[in-house]
Amino acid sequence: MNFNFGQGDSRLDKFVNYQKKYPDTDIDNALDSLKYKKTFTNRFIYTRAKAVNSFVKSKESRDQFFSQILSAGSVALFILLPFFTLFLKLLYIRSKYTYVDHLIFVFHIQTVFFMLFSIFYILKIVGVNPELWVFIILFLVYLIIAMKRFYEQGYFKTFLKFLLVNLSYTIVASIGIVFVLLISIAMF
Repeated sequence: MNFNFGQGDSRLDKFVNYQKKYPDTDIDNALDSLKYKKTFTNRFIYTRAKAVNSFVKSKESRDQFFSQILSAGSVALFILLPFFTLFLKLLYIRSKYTYVDHLIFVFHIQTVFFMLFSIFYILKIVGVNPELWVFIILFLVYLIIAMKRFYEQGYFKTFLKFLLVNLSYTIVASIGIVFVLLISIAMF
């Protein structure tokens, strides 16, 4: 894996280069040598430079970072479920279902998603190399069938709402992914 840190003129690049040359130097001496003030921001960026260097050098650091992202991602997914449920509530505003009914539906859908995801990884562990897109298609087909049966609307309305639900989920998930990445980088 090739990472291009330390090849520019940014503060992070300078800190990465200095930390690479003098790995045992403490933050205060490093900032003095680099002629930067000892502010919270500079200290934080220098600690990130240490993390970048350990990330580039060590497979264990990369594994730890990705494990941290996965852990934070599952928490973020749980936190984002009420927002997704709220979108469903707004999308089906004239239906007889309460917010809790929509939330139960979302939990059900997430359970099916995790079951398919688990089957995918179990097959990978066993030695079968399944295609991810097959599981994604299976989940999307299940989602549209579940929406049709649960909300009892016509095929056209269900398909339009299916598209809106997936668009909203993609937007919310993208925001969540960025948030998780930023937190993981800050905490690494």
